Amino acid sequence: MSLTWSAKDHKHMSQAAATGHKRSRNDTGNKATVVLGAQWGDEGKGKVVDLLATEADLVCRCQGGNNAGHTVVVDGKEYDFHLLPSGIINTKSISLIGNGVVIHLPGLFEEGDKNDKKGLKGWEKRLIVSDRAHIVFDFHQVVDGIQETERQATEGKNIGTTKKGIGPAYSSKASRTGLRVCDLLGDFKDFSMRFKNLVHQHQSMYPSLKVDVEDQLKKLKDYGERLRPMVRDGVYYMYEALHGSPKKILVEGANAALLDIDFGTYPFVTSSNCTVGGACTGLGIPPLNIGDVYGVSKAYTTRVGIGAFPTEQLNAEGELLQTRGHEVGVTTGRKRRCGWLDLVIVRYAHMINGFSAIALTKLDILDVLDEIKVGVAYKLNGKRIPHFPANMDVLQKVEVEYETFPGWKTDTSAARKWNDLPAKAQNYIRFIENHIGVPIKWVGVGKSRECMIQMF
Repeated sequence: MSLTWSAKDHKHMSQAAATGHKRSRNDTGNKATVVLGAQWGDEGKGKVVDLLATEADLVCRCQGGNNAGHTVVVDGKEYDFHLLPSGIINTKSISLIGNGVVIHLPGLFEEGDKNDKKGLKGWEKRLIVSDRAHIVFDFHQVVDGIQETERQATEGKNIGTTKKGIGPAYSSKASRTGLRVCDLLGDFKDFSMRFKNLVHQHQSMYPSLKVDVEDQLKKLKDYGERLRPMVRDGVYYMYEALHGSPKKILVEGANAALLDIDFGTYPFVTSSNCTVGGACTGLGIPPLNIGDVYGVSKAYTTRVGIGAFPTEQLNAEGELLQTRGHEVGVTTGRKRRCGWLDLVIVRYAHMINGFSAIALTKLDILDVLDEIKVGVAYKLNGKRIPHFPANMDVLQKVEVEYETFPGWKTDTSAARKWNDLPAKAQNYIRFIENHIGVPIKWVGVGKSRECMIQMF
């Protein structure tokens, strides 16, 4: 169907209505495959997306901003992505930044140019940006830092944000004072006035905030012109992609289930929905067009920043996971906290997202351990609790019930198929699968593409 609604289309619809024909439900169009984090982020989603992106026609980001960090290794080259969908590597596919994403323009172009120097050529021609996406301004990033400092001073603890301005930008969006890509590309005089008002609004809340408004506007005008050729109406673009010729569409979730603004460990969460609903609202696609939903989980658990973490190991094991797994945040450079695999949180993520299958990454990090534990339930005052607690004070107090497995003490990094894995590693994987009730489709044993063992 074309973007223009023709008289023929109208007549066709009217005829169907007049004769009382039921509209066929089978013609739902293409389905989008969604890849989501099943823990607290850093699960290796980029690697799964990269694997699927080699065959995708369209790869989309639907929420978050450059607070996400995905590393993809191709031909020995390491690319870091924060705002660009990792599918941008594939020269045959188009990458789309959806309306649910908040975009820091200097960050976007800096990232593109940095990867361009590494060999990512022609990325600007393969990128489409929704005109409804909100903009993260430099002052949003400054405000993010001020808020963290204030939280530390008043409550003695901060949230541990990436200071990329994501929360403040989503706050502007929710309070209806935010500015979108379509505003930047519209009447610049009007945009300038609204930008000044937004700055004043933030300065009245944060008197220490200094902004060189004219300098910012000059830069924004230049960024706007560079962005213009990439901007489309995202809703119509997605509709065409779903209902045009057969296409493989991939949606790359940023952050993860336990960082979701609604379902995560609030308030130690991000500011968007990083569960499956975010794919619909962040791109303008109906639930009917969501196909497979793949959850990505590490073979253990990590978390960046503060917040409850029931299976955390503040001991030699935790340290070993941190050093062997090179657990340092791609975006923040902070050391990640490490612990045993927590199946309570992965099951909870599955309840919300309805995973079709799971990718279990970094199994090789466990190769040297004598024994491996898996959290299977939470107890409170000695009694098992049947749910994942919403209240953080409660979550801080839970006691974890573990299942213990003997380690396989074998290097798995060269394994390329299921049978290459030691029997004890296979048992570990099967236990996880049975406990969550979701099949494991991939097992990761290393950094590169080849290290993902496909099970079916």
